[in-house]
Amino acid sequence: MSFCFNFDVPAQTIKPDDVDGNGLKNVKKDYAATSKQDDTEPAEPLKEAKEHLPPSDPQFLLMDAVSETVTIGALPPLHFLNETVFEKTASEREDVEKILSRTAEQRSDLIPGVYEGGLKVWECTYDLLELIEKDGETFGGKAVLDLGCGAGLLGILALKRGARNIHFQDYNSTVIEQLTVPNVILNCQEDDDIENEDDKERRGKGKIQEEDGCKKQLEEKQEVKDGSPSPKKRAVDLSQHPLLAKCRFFSGDWSTFPAVVQKTGQQPKYDIILTSETIYNTAYYPALHDTLHKLLAPDGLVYLATKSHYFGVGGGLHLFETFVEQRGTFSVEHLWDGDEGLQRHVVVLRFKMPKD
Repeated sequence: MSFCFNFDVPAQTIKPDDVDGNGLKNVKKDYAATSKQDDTEPAEPLKEAKEHLPPSDPQFLLMDAVSETVTIGALPPLHFLNETVFEKTASEREDVEKILSRTAEQRSDLIPGVYEGGLKVWECTYDLLELIEKDGETFGGKAVLDLGCGAGLLGILALKRGARNIHFQDYNSTVIEQLTVPNVILNCQEDDDIENEDDKERRGKGKIQEEDGCKKQLEEKQEVKDGSPSPKKRAVDLSQHPLLAKCRFFSGDWSTFPAVVQKTGQQPKYDIILTSETIYNTAYYPALHDTLHKLLAPDGLVYLATKSHYFGVGGGLHLFETFVEQRGTFSVEHLWDGDEGLQRHVVVLRFKMPKD
């Protein structure tokens, strides 16, 4: 897998297992000359937040899908749609927002207020995954929000490690419907594969058993060269999968997101909020800060992975820390600071105590 951070600046390519960022290479063409460096305001009206329900037949989202897998240390393997194949099949995908065609035409991974980069897996996501593996966070019984989720790897990890419920949020509905939801389903299917493989060893092939109130037929697991689960193995009713039942999916601007997520009548508070590469634009800081303030549990934690600076859009950790300090709501603690290349960081935000 390769990914880049092309906010109208030279892009970078990183190996999937190079989580410390030492594999930066293959600098692509600099598109900054054709864009306004200081134009960080949204190009169009912000998108109203809304909830997306998983399709009644999730299996069709994985038809002809090509997936890849990332594994970091002792973390469970995380499966997601191959980025290159996704881009090549963009014209075949449903895209009401037209972001797939517009990003291709403008050759940019960011169009403020139109597309906010959710189709890429950025390198700081891997920094946060590595830190989670090192610290041993299991998420057991916790309510988790993957804010600015994109491919959803952080939320999927929380789901696999015992989160009580996990909500995914991204600016673009196309990202949620065409990438996040399929990735969650892909990992639910993989979870079934493991369970069925264990059942085969105990009961033999071809038997029908009662499990979680649903009958599941055990099939022989197909070999997949890249180690990823095959989307066409069997017709399983994934819409009733217990892991998928823990998930909710949202799109839209942060300024309207809390009101939508709170419509259930019970004001949700998340024990953990995971977010990666979301502070690149200073224009979004007020909405992001207010969202964290409204949705974080009193003793909750916000894990933020970020770069020191984002060329072309002006944001970065120092500016965000200054903004947070001025608001006086959260304290910021550095958990990890990378020294290679453009510095990257993982910090944790928590509500200030009276003594702070």
